[in-house]
Amino acid sequence: MTALLKHWLRHGPASQQLISFNHHDILTGEAFTAQVAAIFEALSQHKAKRWLLACDSSDLFAVGLCAGLLAGKQLILPANTQSGTLSELTHEFDAVLADSPLCEAKDYVALHKDLKHPGPWPTSQTFGELILFTSGSSGQPKAITKTLDQLDAEVTVLEQTFANHLPQCSVIATVSHQHIYGLLFKVLWPLAASRPFLSDLVEYPETLTYYANLFPNLCLISSPAQLSRLPDALDHQPQLRAPSLIFSSGGPLSLEAANAIAHCYGKPPIEVFGSTETGGIAYRRQQDNQQSWRAFTTHEIKQDPDDGALWLKSPYLESSDWLRCDDKIQLIAPGEFVLQGRLDRIVKIEEKRLSLVQMEALLENHPLVDQAALVVLEQPRVQLGAAIRLSTEGNALLEQEGKLAVNNALKQHLLSQFERVTLPRRWRYPAELPLNTQGKRIHKELLELFLHD
Repeated sequence: MTALLKHWLRHGPASQQLISFNHHDILTGEAFTAQVAAIFEALSQHKAKRWLLACDSSDLFAVGLCAGLLAGKQLILPANTQSGTLSELTHEFDAVLADSPLCEAKDYVALHKDLKHPGPWPTSQTFGELILFTSGSSGQPKAITKTLDQLDAEVTVLEQTFANHLPQCSVIATVSHQHIYGLLFKVLWPLAASRPFLSDLVEYPETLTYYANLFPNLCLISSPAQLSRLPDALDHQPQLRAPSLIFSSGGPLSLEAANAIAHCYGKPPIEVFGSTETGGIAYRRQQDNQQSWRAFTTHEIKQDPDDGALWLKSPYLESSDWLRCDDKIQLIAPGEFVLQGRLDRIVKIEEKRLSLVQMEALLENHPLVDQAALVVLEQPRVQLGAAIRLSTEGNALLEQEGKLAVNNALKQHLLSQFERVTLPRRWRYPAELPLNTQGKRIHKELLELFLHD
């Protein structure tokens, strides 16, 4: 495989390469080089090895990312910048590289638009690495290390697999670059393949329509939750201007949503299945129910004969050994499979990966709560339900101020570690949680608590 990303990072962009754009500004390779050189110099002169990297603007994030890798630093990418999340990670980093200080007790190097340095693109003998934190099955944040070799392997395979669908494309995204999907598809792959990307996040359908009309060739990086809502915003009408290619990742897209996108834009999205740990594993374009997934040609997959777990060999992994995943599959042909759910308690709500164990533990730390149990509800859409056995204090608040006051207190508590879109939408306060004789929760009876509003 050609080392696409490593080659680009060693040599830097051409001076006239268009790196990024938004509705009022562009960033060329020349200006990007000056910004990267400035941050590289600041990082090289600082003794700190481990840097928290966070920035809303994708172009400035890319500056920090390239400078940190070239300076041989460890770059820590948190799942979000909620105060509770950063507090949990505070022992994992020594300093902050961001567009705001975030942690007052840590040294800080600022990412901002006016960075300039007269020097050329920095050279490096040893590249740094990325560490992303994701929800582990134990409930504690799990560190996933990504070396440049691993990231390069994935970028190179993406280009080899999909480049023919991307004629002179500009890239826009509705997903964050702080997570592996947005990091790869919105920043690293476009940089290495010389495709300009939108520095802002696309938050509204009107913004998408604006850029679709502006660019003849556009690649949209999105998620199932966002794509499922898009046809309503477009009044389910075929669009005169459509992206050349739409990617979706973060969870399976419903066939109904895929068909609705195809009606509006001419073809369904390409869905990519994978995780922070594994990177991309397989892809598909839905045509019918139970559409199978096709593994990337560089991967090997097999099905565990006992519980159906997916086993994977991939150039994106640190080890060349087989990796057991927590996804259950049905292998239907070599390299082709149907997904059949998860084998652990990690779920995705609004494409945000979270641990039910972690959220339950946080709830049970609140003085209003004795026991907490979370369930995933499928109707009217995927959301969390929380069944809570209240403490004496919790019952007193419920009696005095009502259910809404208790709901709000617990939601506020969860916001210290979880994003608002992932919080439980439905709350129940039974006198006891349903348990069997072994003290295990009875899932069916938990679900029955939410049958009626």
